[in-house]
Amino acid sequence: MLPSAPLIADFPAPPDNITIVGASANLRREAIDIVITVPTFRRPRQLIETLDSLAAQKTAARFGVIVMENDAEGRKGAEAALERLGRDDLAGLVLVAHERGNCSAYNAGWLTALEVFPAFKRLLVIDDDEIAEPNWIASHLEAAERFNADVVGGPQVPIFANASDARWAQHPVFAPPYPASGPVNALYSSGNLNIARPVLEALGPTFLDLRFNFMGGGDSDFLSRAAANGFRLAWCAEARVTEAVPARRTEFSWVRDRSLRNGVISTWVEHKKRAGDPLRRVKVFAKSLALLAASPLRAAMRLAKTGSLAQASYPVLVGLGRVMADLGYAKEQYRNPEAN
Repeated sequence: MLPSAPLIADFPAPPDNITIVGASANLRREAIDIVITVPTFRRPRQLIETLDSLAAQKTAARFGVIVMENDAEGRKGAEAALERLGRDDLAGLVLVAHERGNCSAYNAGWLTALEVFPAFKRLLVIDDDEIAEPNWIASHLEAAERFNADVVGGPQVPIFANASDARWAQHPVFAPPYPASGPVNALYSSGNLNIARPVLEALGPTFLDLRFNFMGGGDSDFLSRAAANGFRLAWCAEARVTEAVPARRTEFSWVRDRSLRNGVISTWVEHKKRAGDPLRRVKVFAKSLALLAASPLRAAMRLAKTGSLAQASYPVLVGLGRVMADLGYAKEQYRNPEAN
């Protein structure tokens, strides 16, 4: 059984848009070195698989889990997580992030980590459709030390619902951005991430910009700001998670929309980078037009290398997305989660 009011009452009071609904009996807040946040939305069975993979980690690190339920009405994920935390092989807490949206869920978890766990040094992030390999935590921590990195990203290896869809694995929408471990200039996704506490303290408490809540890309913007603030980034190819890819995500319409969305996000992030520049709009739009003009050549080179029309179309779609963003286009793929 999970303790309720007696243990939770000892926690710092959260903001009104966050409710801590339970914590494991073995949670010792002051002893936690590593916090792992897991946002969840209507995937209770997959969430349990994610939590099981965390319980199976081969690490000496003292870690605790924060599950952020973003379905404030249904709460199936919260119920599943509370039951899972009733076992003694995993320590953590469950909260409800009442404001819908990807960024809102992350912000709730990361803020709670800072408030509830006074001594944690690093925060790791995994999504509720991902499974961590047994050395995931250990690999992340080793890479952070080896590369003296404040933020470390890792690969999300796609596991397709249909084996015939494995051909999509090398498409830029699914493929990792780097083939090998080492320092990098940019990271893009929060689906597999390792963040030092000072980064959160410097960039919070609104870590992810809520304008990206249903578009996605709040993580890309956060990571861009981290780099701009002088924090060091690295990639760890060994810190792998597998990601379940449903069949609908291998339909060309979904891949097309995701590619366009990546272009839109690129434009939005660049506008934020150039904030304060009176010629910001002109410069960003000019760059977008230049990238679109260059995209057919890049597409031809990609086609020659891969033989895949789907992969070849990616730079063209990203270029179109960049230009369309400045014309007011925004495809909020997370607004309708059942179609995403």
